[in-house]
Amino acid sequence: MPKFYARRRLSILATLTGLIASAVLFNSPSASAALPTPVSAATARSYLAQLTVATENRTGYSRSLFPLWITISGSCNTRETVLKRDGSNVVTDSSCAATSGSWYSPYDGATWTAASDLDIDHLVPLAEAWDSGAGQWTTSRRQAFANDLTRPQLIAVTDNVNQAKGDQDPATWMPSRTAYRCTYVRAWVQVKYYYGLSVDSAEKTALTKYLAGC
Repeated sequence: MPKFYARRRLSILATLTGLIASAVLFNSPSASAALPTPVSAATARSYLAQLTVATENRTGYSRSLFPLWITISGSCNTRETVLKRDGSNVVTDSSCAATSGSWYSPYDGATWTAASDLDIDHLVPLAEAWDSGAGQWTTSRRQAFANDLTRPQLIAVTDNVNQAKGDQDPATWMPSRTAYRCTYVRAWVQVKYYYGLSVDSAEKTALTKYLAGC
């Protein structure tokens, strides 16, 4: 093959490679939430079978009974720690507030560049935990639950999506991104199992259905 045509062929191949790489980058989320990896679907199904089924009771609930956003390290509280964990290229000021970065919300697939557009979701909501047994806990245990960075319980998501979720369980609310639903229910069951929380009958039915598809 003449050198001219060989060089031309190499140039075309290099261009195609670059275009493919650019396409992959363009179609990929700019940041991916780093929720601690939940247990497998098989383990979640095993855990779910062991959870007590009980009627929920919200008597006496107040959000203030779950101390929120405790100091984690230096000047960083729980919210700021999750924002740093779940974002890409996050820059913080001297008080640990995020001043720039990129966040991908796995519930709805949106990407944000302002921390103010994000809420830190309690995957198992505080009110749901209260309904399921947390009303009998000590304040210190409720604080541990509300600030748990070890279990898959806290995640940065689009603020209005989190607000629409409110205190609903999987029987009435699930992430709009179907690709994330398996992760969501595995995490939900893991958190409930770890903290010894109950499920109501509709919740268990929904969890069973979603886990069967994982």
